[in-house]
Amino acid sequence: MPVPASGTARLLAGGQSGPGVLRPMVDTVLDALAHGAADRGGPLPAGGPAAVAQRIRGAARPLIPDEGEGPHHALRSLVRALAHGAAEPADPRCTAHLHCPPLAVATAADLAVSALNPSLDSWDQAPAACALEALTCRALAELVHPHGPDPDALVTTGGTESNQLGLLLAREAAQGAPLRIVRGANAHHSVQRAAWLLGLPEPHTLPTPGGVLDPVALHTALDRPSDAPTLVIATAGTTDTGAIDPLPDIADVCDHHAATLHIDAAYGAPLLFSDTLHKRLHGLDRAHTVALDLHKLGWQPVAAGLLAVPDGAAFTALAHHADYLNADDDTEAGLPDLLGRSLRTTRRPDIFKIAVTLRALGRRGLGELVEHVCAAAQHLADLIEDHPGFELHARPTISTVLFRPTGAPPATVAALRRRLLHHGAAVLGRAATPEGLWLKATVLNPHIQPDDLRGLLELVEGDTTP
Repeated sequence: MPVPASGTARLLAGGQSGPGVLRPMVDTVLDALAHGAADRGGPLPAGGPAAVAQRIRGAARPLIPDEGEGPHHALRSLVRALAHGAAEPADPRCTAHLHCPPLAVATAADLAVSALNPSLDSWDQAPAACALEALTCRALAELVHPHGPDPDALVTTGGTESNQLGLLLAREAAQGAPLRIVRGANAHHSVQRAAWLLGLPEPHTLPTPGGVLDPVALHTALDRPSDAPTLVIATAGTTDTGAIDPLPDIADVCDHHAATLHIDAAYGAPLLFSDTLHKRLHGLDRAHTVALDLHKLGWQPVAAGLLAVPDGAAFTALAHHADYLNADDDTEAGLPDLLGRSLRTTRRPDIFKIAVTLRALGRRGLGELVEHVCAAAQHLADLIEDHPGFELHARPTISTVLFRPTGAPPATVAALRRRLLHHGAAVLGRAATPEGLWLKATVLNPHIQPDDLRGLLELVEGDTTP
């Protein structure tokens, strides 16, 4: 039997000796992260894609050497290069996307998962993680569906997978009948993609000139004679503006027409943690399926998505059998069957970092972070309204703010954003509405302060000055 290369056998992260091996490597990683951030010096590396690719090539070569350079050298060079070339969501000038700075406690919890490497496709690969996932999923589902008969949730990679599962469950409940899908134009692009992937008809899309799904227009659309079961897609926190559809009225329309309701709350659902902001989600609990993400307003490392239902019996349609993972006699003997908990087989216990965060901060602790970023977005909107050189699209519903230089045409707005990116000065998104193209600031940094917001606007203003 071949003997591993010298020292390789002593590099495992697990076992009793694993933490001792891992500790100095973690120190190396932390040092490299600090040096890389200092090298970058801002929210984004300057120079654009070509400059970043060139730096990475220099740091990575030779990528597969004949003889290894050792863990510390590899970590120092590549982690530093990764940090130098990163978009830094912890920088207050990095506000383009629903891309949060992760909490340190969640990141530390994720390290434990990586070291132990459980896989949630069978109980004997992840006994404790299996039990913790069941508890945490039910607790979060109870927040979404407090009056459900048996609330439960599945862990997903994010809103895209959650929306796909919502459509899949509706398709299976239709029992072979063609499923009619009705959505607003403000719905996430993953709905249309999921319909294509699942072999479902193209969703019927209703115009949303006001940014939200109109219950009257929905009623009219559903009033047309059809024998097909219907799935309605509503949104609680759109990607472009953060708008929340009028959920109670939409739920009333769905009840009237016996339609199934799926709510994509990947962005907005964490408002439930807040003692005050949860009211904006009135009607969420009436949905048959709800998508939510905690790698947005939950400050978790990617990925941390869930699909919640009021009754876990809805997941029966996902049951799947593989004898080597969930043999009948093992299941009858009490070993949990995990294959029906996901469309994936090998599956990382992403629930662990969520569970640690919930225990560490509590509902109110997370709610305070949600409230802070929402208040910061309101303050940014105030600054924009008070500045004659900028125009505001609308007051923010959650933490997304759309603005632009007053009267700027789309080409000017797009070019301004790209200049800021190229210089590494600020990371702003873009959003198109019927009124044109806007710069998008999505405030997710719970440490952001008023001076940071003023500084962001000063950067934009300076880049517009001839």
